[in-house]
Amino acid sequence: QVQLVESGGGLVQPGGSLRLSCAASGFTFSTYTMSWYRQAPGKERELVADITSAADSTNYADSVKGRFTMSRDYAKNTVYLQMNSLKPEDTAVYYCNARRRTWPLRGPYWGQGTQVTVSS
Repeated sequence: QVQLVESGGGLVQPGGSLRLSCAASGFTFSTYTMSWYRQAPGKERELVADITSAADSTNYADSVKGRFTMSRDYAKNTVYLQMNSLKPEDTAVYYCNARRRTWPLRGPYWGQGTQVTVSS
């Protein structure tokens, strides 16, 4: 049974930092591309960042480049999103996503989300 459990969200002031975690289980973590998405109220879900199965490439939305860093820990089957210089427009529910992009294709699988609120 695939499980993705996000944690680390909360309330932070503008300019502050948070680190989100996503603990994965129920699948071969090292063979999946992992992603972070977010959804703000009244807006569509959007891709924030993703990292390849081998961690040899990461991709970021233009709105977070230079502020967010995504990484993965194979020993812990966990991905992280380090968020610095947070802005009010980063306020959203952040979701972890897993997808196998080589044969046999699997997913996408989603976590339940964690709320991030950036406000003074």
